Amino acid sequence: MTKKGLVKLGTIFPFLLLLLTGCTEKIEVLDPQGPVARSQYNLILWSFALVAIVLIVVFVAFTIILIRYRERPDNMDYEPPETQENSKLEIIWTVIPFLIVVALAIPTVQITYGLEKKPEQEPIRIQVVAADWKWIFKYPEQGIETVNYVHIPAGQPVEFQLDATENMNSFWVPKLGGQEYTMPGHTGYLVLQADKPGEYDGKSNNFTGEGFAHMKFKVIAQEPEDFDKWARETKATAPKLTDEKFQEIIKKGVLEERLTFSSTHDDSVIQSVHQYRKKSGESNGHQQH
Repeated sequence: MTKKGLVKLGTIFPFLLLLLTGCTEKIEVLDPQGPVARSQYNLILWSFALVAIVLIVVFVAFTIILIRYRERPDNMDYEPPETQENSKLEIIWTVIPFLIVVALAIPTVQITYGLEKKPEQEPIRIQVVAADWKWIFKYPEQGIETVNYVHIPAGQPVEFQLDATENMNSFWVPKLGGQEYTMPGHTGYLVLQADKPGEYDGKSNNFTGEGFAHMKFKVIAQEPEDFDKWARETKATAPKLTDEKFQEIIKKGVLEERLTFSSTHDDSVIQSVHQYRKKSGESNGHQQH
């Protein structure tokens, strides 16, 4: 490549970087608002740092080779010497990737197993049912149920017990932590915590058909006393959840409104749905993962 070509490449490169930055809105996973999300955020930064080091070394070496070994009028007849092997280089390009993998693996394993440990503080338990295309939240201890939104106490771990009526979904609150799959007939568990009061967006991260884009929910974190007050008021004022109403809710279809009930569904209803799907062959466990 000629000097003129290198100058053009150097002029275009900053604009390419600008395009790669995308929109100016902050990416949710890079704005952690809880201990789980923060641990995963630190792991992301560490991974990016290692990748950046590799890219810098590669681009620097690439640039040096382009400049030093480019074709020029004074070396038109140059033929590089023939070589068969270089033990030092072979050791280097074998050891360096191994060290990079180790540097990624150690913190990944530490953080993954650390997040699997039982929280020091006893978590509040909320059952989650993913029904195409809406989210149902059952509070067994408070005796209430909500649809498409969930209240949690800030500063306290929350154990979400995950289930699904038909398709495999993925429960994800980007600012609070990573995703976990919801599968029919199998209860999954995900512990999240919000550092402070606020509203956080939740969504499904697994494609499940035409209503997938509408399968969103809000996580509303409150001070513990405000959460207790909300639970008491809901229990006293919200309508009861009847079996007929619950059957209507879990039918396949988009439901974007928020619903609140002062009683909860019977878990045997979900089990009956699982058994029916299994017998009729309608379960879609093969959906895209």
